[in-house]
Amino acid sequence: MVTIDGDLQDDPAEIPRLLAKLDEGYDLVSGWKARRRDPLARRLLSRLFNAVSARVSGLRLHDLNCGLKAYRAEVLDGMQLYGELHRFIPVLAHYRGFRVTEIAVNHRPRPHGRSRYGMERYVRGFLDLITVTFMGRYRYRPLHLFGGVGLLFGGVGLVILVYLTVLKLSGEAIGHRPLLTLGVLLLVVGVQFLSLGLLSELITSQHEERLERRGRRTRLVDEVLR
Repeated sequence: MVTIDGDLQDDPAEIPRLLAKLDEGYDLVSGWKARRRDPLARRLLSRLFNAVSARVSGLRLHDLNCGLKAYRAEVLDGMQLYGELHRFIPVLAHYRGFRVTEIAVNHRPRPHGRSRYGMERYVRGFLDLITVTFMGRYRYRPLHLFGGVGLLFGGVGLVILVYLTVLKLSGEAIGHRPLLTLGVLLLVVGVQFLSLGLLSELITSQHEERLERRGRRTRLVDEVLR
């Protein structure tokens, strides 16, 4: 399967190169507009977005938003896409264990009209990136996320309260100190995050058990070894 934008900036002549890269053993090949023919402001925003996306998702691609991509059909089997998550198919495929790479492709100036891809799309894209990263990394282990945040907050709160306890035992008044309120707040929030993580683990476990009983659990098998 090959996708390409309809604004005539992507070059269809690059499609054979994408397919040849698939033949090297990759499951998804993404285009990279190395010499992008767009206004400077848009190029800078795109570089910033791609840098943040690579850092957050763990998939190092120079140009996540390039519409010129080639996929093996099985990459999209069972992939749930909604809203604007289609822009993050490479990230979703990477989390599912598929082999993802990119190649530099020719990019042409826009012949007609003007792009409606502005700052608002980048903001929505960043929010979608958080969604994709959470679903990819922590969907089956939510306690690792919420528990980690809870331990951090609770640990800092505990250190603060121990420090204030030492001051109290040495005879210093601590009731008027804002640090006491902060310590208690961090400890309570930490416990809440840990509790949220445990509840999420229970919900995830029950959901997976129901899928197993109904025979709807999707498994991707690349090769069967006998």
